[in-house]
Amino acid sequence: MLIVLCGAIFLEGIDVAMLNVALPSIRADLGLSTGMLSGVVSAYVLGYGGFMLLGGRAADLLGRRRMFLFWLVVFLLFSGLGGFANEGWVLLLARFVTGVAAAFMTPAGLSLITTNFPEGPRRNQALLIYAGTAAGGFALGLVIGGLLTAIGWRWVFFAPVLLSLVILVAAIPLIKDDGQRPAVRSFDMAGALSVTGAMILLVYGVVRLEHPSDGPLLTAGAFAAGLALLALFVAVERRSAGPLVRLGILRSAPLVRANMMAALLTASFFGFQFLVTLYLQELRGWSTVQTGLALLAAAADVVLAPTLTPWLVNRFGNARVVLGGLLSGLLAYALFLGVGLDWTYAAMLPSMLLIGLMFAFVYGPLTIVATDGIAEHEQGLAGGLINSSFQFGAALGLSMVTAVNVAVLGAASDAESGLTAMRAALVVPVTATLLATVIAVVGLRGRSRGRTGGERALSAT
Repeated sequence: MLIVLCGAIFLEGIDVAMLNVALPSIRADLGLSTGMLSGVVSAYVLGYGGFMLLGGRAADLLGRRRMFLFWLVVFLLFSGLGGFANEGWVLLLARFVTGVAAAFMTPAGLSLITTNFPEGPRRNQALLIYAGTAAGGFALGLVIGGLLTAIGWRWVFFAPVLLSLVILVAAIPLIKDDGQRPAVRSFDMAGALSVTGAMILLVYGVVRLEHPSDGPLLTAGAFAAGLALLALFVAVERRSAGPLVRLGILRSAPLVRANMMAALLTASFFGFQFLVTLYLQELRGWSTVQTGLALLAAAADVVLAPTLTPWLVNRFGNARVVLGGLLSGLLAYALFLGVGLDWTYAAMLPSMLLIGLMFAFVYGPLTIVATDGIAEHEQGLAGGLINSSFQFGAALGLSMVTAVNVAVLGAASDAESGLTAMRAALVVPVTATLLATVIAVVGLRGRSRGRTGGERALSAT
């Protein structure tokens, strides 16, 4: 079962990464405008980020296995549609629905792990393997995407179809939904509509930040409408007899901190990956395959997450391991601030390896913290929250580094100006990781104070 679920999260990772590599070839073949090409990426983000919370709760209420299998089939069908597309609007539709499918499938898969493995070391190791596979899928997808694009960009869509089919055939007999789920007497439709609309508008606003001068009133309006719908959602949930999201779950300080750090983690990594791709391909002239291989070192977490990380978590606890990983990432981004046009790969390698350490030590433990101690009937909701944070952070990081890069570059087109703009944009991942580190330190100090107070109380007793 774990292998099947890891296959699904690997599928989601390579699907996103392969498309990013294939975008120039898609534009050249179909004659897409820059706006339409950007929309192909944004459509997936809107579907994924907009429906993730609803997808997580649907797994709890309608059945985790049922949701996983149904939306895996939808993912398969619409990925295939993208491969046959000859017009931009077909690609937009395919990517949006594929994103929606991933938004339902991913939290269902995560909650299947947390409800089938007992809380403790076995579940922790399963989650670390799962998280390492997710990050590895994205890193390997860059290489695989480059190779497939060299054959033909349509294979970037057809390859996930084949992998989805293999996973589906294995999942039907192997996945068991042992978790007890409540009988669905009524569905919080008002809550579902308001939170989904809020998430779509907020993600759309974040995506529009990539070009702040392009319709700033529309961007501000998207944020305002999204926040208004979010406020409406909170009001609805407070009055609902059977809320879609029990707001009391947000009273868990570790869960809130884990979600904040998750958003900052992916904001830093995806922003950095985007900048490095621009640097290697546009400023250095490297091919897509060379770029993917250069970033492959950052996939060291595929090996470290299931081997070294469980030992460290058992020895030092999730909080200290997360802090160590964030410090590794902070050092990685800081080292890259001195990048030059004549840098060898050997000069870049320390940053790549340190980023691999960051993901190995942060991604999985954060998933553990975000789902630990949550009641079984809310595991899908907890999975939806943490995956929403990962997705929202990725969109925010990409938008912020793009906005800074475009603002600093201006109308210049020479390599030195491009390098200056990239260095300025690198401040975004540095800042995001620094903020996450501060949150980790605050959480660790809070845990230390809590233990000290408990020891004093025990001594007084």
